[in-house]
Amino acid sequence: MTALLGAIVACGSTEAGAGDASPAPDTSQASPTARPSPSHARFVEEIEWADGRRVGMYYAAKRGLMEQHQDAAGGAWSKPRLVYATKSDPCQSIILKAFDGGTVAAIANWGPYCSDGEPPMESLAAVGTKNLSKWDTKLKESFDGWAKVEASDGDERLTFTRSSTEWLTRLRWNRTDGFGEVEEIRR
Repeated sequence: MTALLGAIVACGSTEAGAGDASPAPDTSQASPTARPSPSHARFVEEIEWADGRRVGMYYAAKRGLMEQHQDAAGGAWSKPRLVYATKSDPCQSIILKAFDGGTVAAIANWGPYCSDGEPPMESLAAVGTKNLSKWDTKLKESFDGWAKVEASDGDERLTFTRSSTEWLTRLRWNRTDGFGEVEEIRR
């Protein structure tokens, strides 16, 4: 069963989460059941699996796409991990989708003026596996960005897609070989 726990965040600062990776003040004193905070201001997108594990991503200005995760017990967040390095301007959304088995797919975009409606210049498909200790990434340049990601064979195979009236653009990933080539299929 696949649970879509992420959504597109269409507004907010493009600097969300940007800044240093120093620990945030401890806010766990507010409630005995509160979970520790991540090490930056906020995530652009955050998801939670049914078992309580959490993953958050944000854009760090002039660095790229950052990820942190937390185990089911609600302990400390992992140190920020750079998933994709770029100095380009980030767009204002990240799409995260969690799959049973611990796999996470991410879609993120960069480019001047994309927050104003211009297409991104860098569109990233990323997949995190092995307790998120490994991230596979595939970049497509000068592209409107991936619209969705779906799974088949549990979380063994993922397909990123974007459809238009004339084209279906598809990118496949599998656990054994990683990403394949981008396919452009005329409708």
